[in-house]
Amino acid sequence: MSQPDSPLAPGPTSPPLPVALPVATPRAGAPPAIVGESRRAATFAGSEPAVRGDGAKRSAVAADDALPPLQAATDVLNDAPAWLVSAIIHMLLIIILGLVWVAHEGAPEFVMSLSVNDNGGEDLYTGELETPFDLDDEPVDPSDLSEPLQMATNDPTETSATEIAPISPLGLVETGEKPAIQMALSGREAGMKDSLLRAYGGTSGTETAVTEALRWLARNQGSNGMWSLTGKYADGANNENVEAATAMALLAFQGAGFTPAGDVNAPFTSVVAKGWKGLLKRQDRQGNFFREGSGGNGRLYTQALCTIALCELYGMTQNSEYREPAQQAVNYCIKVQSPEGGWRYQPGFDSDLSVTGWFVMALQSARMAGLEVDSEALVRISGFLNSVSQDGGAQYSYVPGQGKKLSMTAEGLLCRQYLGWPHNDNRLKRGAELLVKNLPDRETGHTHVYYWYYAAQVCHHMEGKPWREWNAAMRDVVPAMQVRTGKERGSWDPFLDETQGVSGGGRLFVTCLATYMLEVYYRHLPIYQLQLTNSAP
Repeated sequence: MSQPDSPLAPGPTSPPLPVALPVATPRAGAPPAIVGESRRAATFAGSEPAVRGDGAKRSAVAADDALPPLQAATDVLNDAPAWLVSAIIHMLLIIILGLVWVAHEGAPEFVMSLSVNDNGGEDLYTGELETPFDLDDEPVDPSDLSEPLQMATNDPTETSATEIAPISPLGLVETGEKPAIQMALSGREAGMKDSLLRAYGGTSGTETAVTEALRWLARNQGSNGMWSLTGKYADGANNENVEAATAMALLAFQGAGFTPAGDVNAPFTSVVAKGWKGLLKRQDRQGNFFREGSGGNGRLYTQALCTIALCELYGMTQNSEYREPAQQAVNYCIKVQSPEGGWRYQPGFDSDLSVTGWFVMALQSARMAGLEVDSEALVRISGFLNSVSQDGGAQYSYVPGQGKKLSMTAEGLLCRQYLGWPHNDNRLKRGAELLVKNLPDRETGHTHVYYWYYAAQVCHHMEGKPWREWNAAMRDVVPAMQVRTGKERGSWDPFLDETQGVSGGGRLFVTCLATYMLEVYYRHLPIYQLQLTNSAP
């Protein structure tokens, strides 16, 4: 029996899978996207009185009837009073200075190319793009970047490392005084973010798509700070779950580096602060975020999503106000782990890979933030992963005994990376090769966001050839399928997704997954390489 791939979509027997990042391609037969331009043209036509001769008739005109000669501009100035000349000169100077100030101080127009042949935007080098993309708030600035940075490798002709540094039990290189896993969120900081975008092939197109998605989310935030899965927007979810919706939206903002502790003048600081004020009120004393009535299958999905978001918030801000709520959320996650080693729909009962993958990310986010995580819980997760592994560990199924699935393979491999499999593990390499054989394809006109979301992260951590091939496809396809006009501009259409169950998660669900995917360049530092930006070539 097949099972849905959306974690929040209801299913008769099998659970919905978590979100993945899709990118929609233009529908066949659709008219080309309108390319907007900002044109200013001012034509000043000066004319002089036309003099038409009438031959002898004109010569007969009496001298006293002749028109007086026109004054030259110099005569006018000579005859004008001194105060008028001074006023005119000063007015011209004020106008010129005003134009100079506007040219240098005004907010620059953010532009991107919009057409059915859009190649995802220019790589992040200097220079302008083509078509105005009007944003009410100051856009995320790709900055003035030059040459892309080279990743640290032994072979200058190959970007994948042939010799991997020692791996810690959580898959990260240990550096300095702080465990490396606690460095994983630092890529969202402004300077590091720009460097990682260059190093990993982010484009102006991917960054513009992220900005537009965040603007869509900001427009759809409720007055109480929360978001809705069903929403007032088009194509909402089948069932409401405000806690899950809010956690997903906050993860999108935090992935781009926005927190309540940010610059008060930054475009989304107040949005995130308002969201957290609302969501923290929903956590009970046990650390649980789920509220009755949010849909039975969504209970533990909700807990995992809220825990990831809260652990990231603490890790990014180190604000002690968030530490206790985050630790309580983590403790509750471990408390409801099932005997099989994973999680499913009800606390402490049964396991599937879809739900379990989100809890793996929750516990790893806790480690990234420096919170306490029971190591035995991680060992139990590995035991469950063994029960759903196939092809010697290179592929995975949804639950034990079912056939392997591409989406579950991507999710399972990401769990293995975070739980300590080294970069040169043959099972991991064979699995990554399979993902690269199933790249995002704009020609199909459909997305598979759940699969793409996990596969993008696996390939990003693998780096080298798997990442180059995946990114070349992803950064073209995902932005191309984003809605670019109208009320839903900045979102992705859930009904373009072919992953079973994803459309039931609704527009916000799909949009958040697509946004996470396009933030992959800097959302988490790559597991096997932490020294990417030491020096330019």
